[in-house]
Amino acid sequence: MDKLNLHSPDLTQANIAKLAQLFPHCVTEIKDETANSSFSLPTSSLKYAIDFDLLRQELSGSLVEGPQERYQLNWPGKREALLTANAPIAKTLRPCRAESVDFDRTQNLYIEGDNLDALKLLQETYLGKVKMIYIDPPYNTGNDFIYEDDFAEDTASYLQRSNQKDPEGNRLVANNESNGRFHSDWLSMIYPRLKLARNLLRDDGVIFISIDDNEQANLKRVCDEVFGEGNFISLNARVTNSAKNTSKFTSITHDYTIIYCKNINFLREKSLSWKIPKSNIKEFLAKLKNIKNAGLSNKDISQEIRSLVKYPRFYEFDHYYYVDDHFEKRGPYASDKPGPTKGNTGYKNYTLPHPVTLKDCKIPSTGWAMNYEKAQKMLQEERWHFGPDENTIPRPKAYLSEKSKSKITGLQFFDSQKDVKMLQKMGLSFDNPKPLDFIRLFISLFDKESIVLDFFSGSATTAHAVMQLNAEDGGSRKFILVQLPEPCDPKSEAYKAGYQTIADIGKERIRRAGQKILERMKAEGGGVNQGEKAESAGKDEDISSFSLPPSSLPLDIGFRVLKIDTSNMQDVYYTPDALHKDDLHQFVDNIRPDRSPEDLLFQVLLAWGVDLTLPISQETIVVKDEQTPAIHPSSLSLHPLPPYTVFFVDGNALAACFDTGINEALVKELAQRKPLRVVFRDDGFASDSVKINIGQIFKLMSPGTEIKTL
Repeated sequence: MDKLNLHSPDLTQANIAKLAQLFPHCVTEIKDETANSSFSLPTSSLKYAIDFDLLRQELSGSLVEGPQERYQLNWPGKREALLTANAPIAKTLRPCRAESVDFDRTQNLYIEGDNLDALKLLQETYLGKVKMIYIDPPYNTGNDFIYEDDFAEDTASYLQRSNQKDPEGNRLVANNESNGRFHSDWLSMIYPRLKLARNLLRDDGVIFISIDDNEQANLKRVCDEVFGEGNFISLNARVTNSAKNTSKFTSITHDYTIIYCKNINFLREKSLSWKIPKSNIKEFLAKLKNIKNAGLSNKDISQEIRSLVKYPRFYEFDHYYYVDDHFEKRGPYASDKPGPTKGNTGYKNYTLPHPVTLKDCKIPSTGWAMNYEKAQKMLQEERWHFGPDENTIPRPKAYLSEKSKSKITGLQFFDSQKDVKMLQKMGLSFDNPKPLDFIRLFISLFDKESIVLDFFSGSATTAHAVMQLNAEDGGSRKFILVQLPEPCDPKSEAYKAGYQTIADIGKERIRRAGQKILERMKAEGGGVNQGEKAESAGKDEDISSFSLPPSSLPLDIGFRVLKIDTSNMQDVYYTPDALHKDDLHQFVDNIRPDRSPEDLLFQVLLAWGVDLTLPISQETIVVKDEQTPAIHPSSLSLHPLPPYTVFFVDGNALAACFDTGINEALVKELAQRKPLRVVFRDDGFASDSVKINIGQIFKLMSPGTEIKTL
């Protein structure tokens, strides 16, 4: 039952709505600095307002003075968004072995936490190293918007801080849908993330962003600003087989992919051509094989194929039709144009004999498209399509097998329903996952050693695509996925199955998909031929079950789970001046008490810019103190110390020991191994003299080692 509205109407907003009917471009968004009636605390939100300078110009017959005009994209909160992108954070990545797969050897990462934090933490390590980024950010549809940035606080805390929920958790903002559709909120979310993401791209790196109609235009302008208008590649449409009921006038069956590169000049130098298999070619070949085996006449075959290519997902094959009573060994073909392209001069000085009547066939009025020698070679190879007699001009055969690849088109068809079924067969549930083949297509454009980043990873389709493509072509691509641990809807099938968050679903999908791909590879050994692959692909089955050739390298189906958390260091480490003398006893140790040595190791890797996927080994080293007698001074025995735990990253790239009581014997043992870098706890030494002597020991035994303390 609705409650009575006991407030008088807001006439200002009513008047703005009336003006919007006459002058829609004069309506803008501004910050509304008001007091919340429930708590009488100041809160900042957005509201619609009139741009009076524009309105004055609309109502004036002469030029009206106003602020200096410039071409730019601006919105309330843009400067704060820029500040958010540049502001440092005191956070770290904590390893979680229990949720990882093949932690010590894998080169893949799954980061759980807010992606703004993750992008900041990755700046040092992956600066200029990522070849491809794919993201599918939340669309601005008016639903709860969880990426409200206050340095990555959780959603519940944000809602309460911003007075959208009271301390009991009751929502205070009634018109959530309307508020969610402010463009400024969405732009303030995406802007800092794109700026940070650009830093991670290689000079020839490319970013693909999925988006719908609500923010497509704004996203294009934001990307023009972040990446540069000259680095725009294309805006593609992806057609689905399901309509969105968001419009009363048209059936929305598509979304978009905006593609930008970091530097178009580098991309031109290093990329030959973006040619990809034509959409749904495997399914199309399988259906052609069924038509071939149906025992139909030439006429019926042609009719069946013409009916087949009317389906949107086969639009690239609309010119492929067949009239022979058999399919040639080279596969299906289309009859190509016999004459030259428009504006070119053809060859007119030869004829071709008809294979049945043996009479010379008609010549195209513009001449042949090729010279006599090439035409004769094609004749010997039976690459000409002849009509019933010599009165029909022969046409070259264009085989589908030789034209199976083409440049990416602006319109593509990928059905996500197959992926829904695939996840169900894997025992998982996820609404509207991005199609596996869709993302795999983009990844396939780049070299086999690429690093692929997805910081809105959702159901982890990107990781699945990387692993499957590596299995198919022997590549060694790596993925970095980032996902906020967004709670699953308690009513969803995923929640009922025991998955608390979206991140839980993504991690489990990677585990199951990796195992399935590995099992398929082992079962099929050397794979199967192309025809069998096509037939398999045409079936309505798990799309991850395509036949896979053996990989030239061991397939990496593992991933390291790293979770964003507060820094391992106590607050006194960052703000010593803010510490009161009465609290000194609480901060004898500058490291938080709940942190493990491996937690400290990963913060060191981040701070030093060391690759987070390098192999890590752990050794227990036992040394003896050469200075402390075990029983009495006259004893010749040496005093044994507890064993030390030492981490070695990528062999000797880094050695780290976070134990206490470190003596010179351990320091000498590490110096003998000549690591590139070595790190200890600042308070981990047995005495001040040991700490002072460290530099001298390494200078003598391993002068190339860089020494740091934590």
